Amino acid sequence: MLLSSAVSVAAVANPVAVDAYRYNEPLFEGARVVLNAMGEKFTPEYIQGVSGAAFKIASGCPSRPTCVCDAWTSDFIKSLGYEVGEYPCFDKDGNDITDKMVEAVKRHIDSGKPALVWHAFTMAEWDVVCGYDNELKQFVGRGTHKGAGELAREPWDRAKTVRDICPAFGAILIGAKTAAFDERAAEKKSIENAVKHARKIRAENEPEWALEGIESYKRLAARYAASGAYRDIADGYCFDVYASVRGGAVGFLRQIAPKYDDPTAAHLLKAAEHFEREQALMKSAQPLLGWNSPAGIDEERSAKLAPILAQAADAYEKAIECLEKIDFK
Repeated sequence: MLLSSAVSVAAVANPVAVDAYRYNEPLFEGARVVLNAMGEKFTPEYIQGVSGAAFKIASGCPSRPTCVCDAWTSDFIKSLGYEVGEYPCFDKDGNDITDKMVEAVKRHIDSGKPALVWHAFTMAEWDVVCGYDNELKQFVGRGTHKGAGELAREPWDRAKTVRDICPAFGAILIGAKTAAFDERAAEKKSIENAVKHARKIRAENEPEWALEGIESYKRLAARYAASGAYRDIADGYCFDVYASVRGGAVGFLRQIAPKYDDPTAAHLLKAAEHFEREQALMKSAQPLLGWNSPAGIDEERSAKLAPILAQAADAYEKAIECLEKIDFK
C-alpha cells in the first residue's frame, strides 16, 4: 500500500492505494491515477496524449491549463466508457450541499475506489482523495504538488472555499465501465485537436490573454525579447504545467506509433523528436520562467530567456508540422 508511514492508517477509513502524480497537470493526471487504482492499464503518457493535455500551450492567465482543453474532465472520463457521478459543493440555487459531496466521496472510498475532488489539496485543480479521517474531518490523498511522498491532508470541506476563484465543482466519482473505448478514434481526434489548437489565431474581439498554440508561444518569446517583461503568476504556473506535460506528448506519440503503418508512424515519431527537443528547451528555461523563478522584471534574465523560448516555439511548430502531414484515412 502506498500510504505514507507519517499518516496514521488507523485514523484513515478504508484507505485506497494510489499511484503518485507523474505529470504536473491539473485536469487529467488525477483521472489516470484513479482509473489505475480501479484496474485500468493506461499509462500516464497515454492519458496526457489522448486527452489532448500533452499538446497545449497558452499564456496570459493562470487559468489557462484548466480552461484550454479538448474536453472537461468528466466528459473525457465518459469518453473512455465509464459512468460518472458529479457532486458539486453548491446546488443551482447557490445552497451549500458540500456535506452531500463529502458523504458521497466517503461512500465511494468505502467501496474501494478513490475520488477526484476539485481543490481538495492544491489550488483549483482535480486532486485524488484516497482516504478520509472521520475524527479530524479530513480528506487524505494526492495532487500535482501535494502528497508526492507523505499523503496530503486537508479539511474535507476545503473544496467549497474555491468559490471566489472558480466554480466549486466538488467531486467526480468514476463508476462502472459500460462502453467500449475506441482507441484509434480517440488517438486520431487528439492529433487533429493538437493541430487545431496549435494553429488557432486570436479573434479581434478576444483579449490578449486568449492567445493559444504557436501564436501564444511566439508572443511569449517576443515579450521577453522586449524590455520590461514581468514574470508574473500566469507565466510561472502555466509554463511549469506545459513543461511537464510535453514529456507526455513524447511518450504518447512513441507509444501509439507502432499501431500505425508508414508514413503515419514515421510522422508520429518525428513529431516526438521535435517535442522532445522542445521539452529540453523548456526545462532549461524553467529556472528563469517557472514558478520558483524570481517574479518581476529582470532584464538580464529576459536576455537569457527570450532566445530559449524562441527555439522552443520553433521546435513546437516543427512537431505540429509533422502531425499535419498525417492522414488517418
